[in-house]
Amino acid sequence: FDMKFIAHDPYADAAVAEEFGVRMVDKETLAKESDVLAVNCPYNDDTYQIVSAGFIAQMKPTAYLINTSRGPTVDQKALTKALQEDAIAGAGLDVFDPEPPEADDPILKLDNVIVTPHGLCWTAECFAGIGAADIAAVFATMEGTEPRGLVNRGIVDNADWQAKMTAYKAQFGT
Repeated sequence: FDMKFIAHDPYADAAVAEEFGVRMVDKETLAKESDVLAVNCPYNDDTYQIVSAGFIAQMKPTAYLINTSRGPTVDQKALTKALQEDAIAGAGLDVFDPEPPEADDPILKLDNVIVTPHGLCWTAECFAGIGAADIAAVFATMEGTEPRGLVNRGIVDNADWQAKMTAYKAQFGT
């Protein structure tokens, strides 16, 4: 597709991103440069409305936002307003805030929005991939190495975690 990929993730391994041809950027650059912005983060206190009204205001008028994360990661009221005013081109939403959305939610009436019923990952391929990733994480842990995609990065510096990883490496490592 001759696309350039940029991403913002404070926990991502820059070397892995580079391997895949992804340029890591700050949030402001992500907002300003993205033609298609896909939100795919876990939902927690740090990601609540990570796509805020201010973020949306920086997006290109030709940009599309896709949210397959969790509804509260995007300020849905600000997104609705931006879509109504053609401040951005459109959105694809698999999740809402609240979920399920009210039948009269204005975002459901917009022609520049495509919605799905929080089911995009309900495919055989997705479940197989999740299972394979889970198994790989178990094996990595048993070998005393950090599993790929570790969400709770703070655990790495924890003495109990480090002791367990050392013990696992001694018992199961290669």
